[in-house]
Amino acid sequence: MGAIIGVDVGGTFTDVVMIGDGTIWGRKVPTTPDQSDGVATAVSGLDSDMFLHGTTAATNTLLEERGARVGLVTDPGYEDMIEIGRQDRPSLYDSSVDRPQPLVPRHRRHSDPGTVADADIVAVVLLDSYRDGSKEAALAQGLSLPHVLSSVVSPEFREYERLATTVLSAYLTPSVADYLTRLDDRLPMRSRLVMTSAGGLIPFADAAAVAGRMVLSGPAGGAVAAAAVGSHHGHDSVISFDMGGTSTDVCRISGGVPAVGTGHRVAGRVNRVPSVPIRTIGAGGGSMAWVDQGGALRVGPRSAGANPGPAVYGMGGTSLTVTDANVLAGNIPTDLALGGTVRLDIGAGETAARRLASRARLDVDRVVNGVLEVVDAHMERALRAVSVEEGSDPRQSVLVAFGGAGGLHATRLAGRLGIGEVLIPPHSGVFSALGLLLATPRADSVKTVMLAEGDERLAGSLASVAAEAERRFESMFAAPPRSSELSVDMRYQGQSHELEVVMAGGWDQLSEAFHTVHRERFGFDRPGEAIELVNVRAISSGRPPITWEDLPTLGSGGEPVSEDGVWQRSTLPPGFVIVGPGVVIEENSATLLESGDRLIVLDDGTLQITVSGG
Repeated sequence: MGAIIGVDVGGTFTDVVMIGDGTIWGRKVPTTPDQSDGVATAVSGLDSDMFLHGTTAATNTLLEERGARVGLVTDPGYEDMIEIGRQDRPSLYDSSVDRPQPLVPRHRRHSDPGTVADADIVAVVLLDSYRDGSKEAALAQGLSLPHVLSSVVSPEFREYERLATTVLSAYLTPSVADYLTRLDDRLPMRSRLVMTSAGGLIPFADAAAVAGRMVLSGPAGGAVAAAAVGSHHGHDSVISFDMGGTSTDVCRISGGVPAVGTGHRVAGRVNRVPSVPIRTIGAGGGSMAWVDQGGALRVGPRSAGANPGPAVYGMGGTSLTVTDANVLAGNIPTDLALGGTVRLDIGAGETAARRLASRARLDVDRVVNGVLEVVDAHMERALRAVSVEEGSDPRQSVLVAFGGAGGLHATRLAGRLGIGEVLIPPHSGVFSALGLLLATPRADSVKTVMLAEGDERLAGSLASVAAEAERRFESMFAAPPRSSELSVDMRYQGQSHELEVVMAGGWDQLSEAFHTVHRERFGFDRPGEAIELVNVRAISSGRPPITWEDLPTLGSGGEPVSEDGVWQRSTLPPGFVIVGPGVVIEENSATLLESGDRLIVLDDGTLQITVSGG
């Protein structure tokens, strides 16, 4: 295979990684309003056979509410189901919080397909289509508009979740299709694949039909890469911590692969598609600090972005950001060229700090340290949400930190959570882009079966779903899958929600595994109580473009270089030890060592840090 390029678009920077001829390199370029412009610029002049992409096109369309005008066709009497929902409240004790407005207004909801008008695309959702999608397919033949079928997008029972997911996919489809088409026309690479929310790769040509699966396209790459580096170094439990310019993404990983579930919401909206369970918060290097009406210091979610960016970028930014605070606190060397090109304007950062200090009625040092404390508190809560709140002890995990700002906050956060070890992988500043190269081509299939424990139809159901996943894989990639995995959703009879269990053996093994999973998640199980199997799932996967072991070994540039406790990462050989305090810098990121932290460079270039407070 020739050279491979991975490009991950973030809110502030577009990250590029290229591997070929035994070498690997990465760089950052500013993200452009039209992502395809920045991506095309980033790969201009590069010779490659394969292009792999993580995009926020779907995410931005949803957050900015600039999707398509969707028409809905459903059964008579169910036109308002999308608005009624589950009757739950987004915040139980806050009466001022409302659910998002439906993506389909009342006048575009119909039971008669012949009355659909004033729409760009139609979502077709019939109540029993999870059993048999033929009625939806027949109805769609009479539509003159593009359409999305629930039996294709989310063929599972629970009508509201299926309807909401299908409408969301329709809402995103035109913008995702338009973006990928524009980008496709500008790329010379023979093979062009895009990351899905599940951490798998699919061809550009197939992505628009499943636009709802693109919402976590970018962050999923980081989770895949974190799983790979954690597994390579023998860690069964990993928490990935990706702090970029606009947001921070965290995810708990067990057994060497990111768990993939379907019960996710995005911007308050149901999106029941296979997704890596990533939690995203508006806390990044570019997050702006401000003072609320009560005089409290706040950070984010608004970001300075790439233009003008933090004040120290010297491009006109006037608000104090997390990056500015790190520079003024001495965590980033003042002579560092961010991204290799951006020279720091310390005076602009100091001016922004003085302005905020005046509003907060604090001195500058307290404001700078306060910004770092507030953003750390936000990120600590996110890390607790994917560990403690899910019944997992973070002290049993290793924290894999990356992104442009991840290494600056990792050891402090690990200490607050009692995590004893942090890994800073090679190319940490562009690590999510590297994750694209480690992901597998993937196709999924699911079917609702509703089988009582012991039902002999289980084997046939498994075979049918597995065959469908393999068929989809071969359709997309013109080759058979390398491997297939099966899982099932199970519950005790009378329960309203299910737990996913990896398929192993027959009913006896499944039941035992379900009791174990239930006990781990909820603290109890009920042996002897009747069990119901609800859904059968299959994943067909191909070979990833590369594995972690395929990565070229990073070589040091001679003797380790240090000046006033600031180390150049490219000069550190395997086995080299640094005891904090100190800072390790590289072109696209930096790592801060607190007093007593012990760093050792591993054979693959990963920085392993034993945290003094962990």
